Amino acid sequence: DNLFVQLGASVRGRAVFLVQSLVPPVSDHLMELLMMIDIAKGAAAREIHAVIPYFSYARSDKKDAPRISITARLVADLLRTAGASHIMTMTLHSPQVHGFFGVPTDPLTARGLFCNYLLECKYKHALKLDPAETVVVAPDYGRAGSAARLAERLGLSSISAEKRRLSDTEVEISSLIEQQVQGFRKAIIYDDEIATGGSVLHLSRLLVHSGIEEIKLICTHGCRHSCSYATSSKSSERHGSRPRRWWKYSSIGPVQSVATRGCTAPRTSAKSQPSSTVTSGDASMRRNMGVKPSRGISWWRCST
Repeated sequence: DNLFVQLGASVRGRAVFLVQSLVPPVSDHLMELLMMIDIAKGAAAREIHAVIPYFSYARSDKKDAPRISITARLVADLLRTAGASHIMTMTLHSPQVHGFFGVPTDPLTARGLFCNYLLECKYKHALKLDPAETVVVAPDYGRAGSAARLAERLGLSSISAEKRRLSDTEVEISSLIEQQVQGFRKAIIYDDEIATGGSVLHLSRLLVHSGIEEIKLICTHGCRHSCSYATSSKSSERHGSRPRRWWKYSSIGPVQSVATRGCTAPRTSAKSQPSSTVTSGDASMRRNMGVKPSRGISWWRCST
């Protein structure tokens, strides 16, 4: 069951960009990323940039139970030890995870994309973003700052729900949110990640109960786990029919796995090699990146 990773081109003295998202199977993809970083380091790459669209271990950012690991910090240390000189990721689950990294790290945000999309719908498709009718809702206090910045760009007000997590699949949201949304007809729920959907389902029920007629749900990482389908199904059975235009769902991630087995790297001529290389191991990722095999693009061969 040992993984095998091989680089298909020389990277000596070049800047290497490794694109790998930590989606299931997370352990395999993390190990492949560490191996790719180590290979590039051993091949005398000038710079090694790890581009991780979805850093799944960001959810493990604190000790909320006895005798557990703060795995986000552990993985950050592993990336530095492997040889990464720079890390890029999208919308970490909590801001403090940024401080776990010992190398320069850029946590990018998709807020600008969502604002542009909503404003485009406003002008091209007559989407109404009336401040008197629409409010931006954060599922918990951790997302309140991001929700406020989104609302400011859209010219709307924002509120935050009070959430308490009971287990990995169960949450409790205070009914105080029903008083906060009085007078609004539409809500935009803004979250960083949806795993099981428990939080947004519970929050949506409270919003509908308080008189909200239309809900739009936007998030950066829409990674529905297998148990989330059961959660959605049970919720529908428990609460009957859906309200009119229940929600519109938009997500930019997570990017699909970039380490599919059996992708062999074409070799490029040493004379024509540029100073930087983008590397990926999956045909689907190559399409997502909008690139074709050409000078400066190298693929990895990964197998077990």
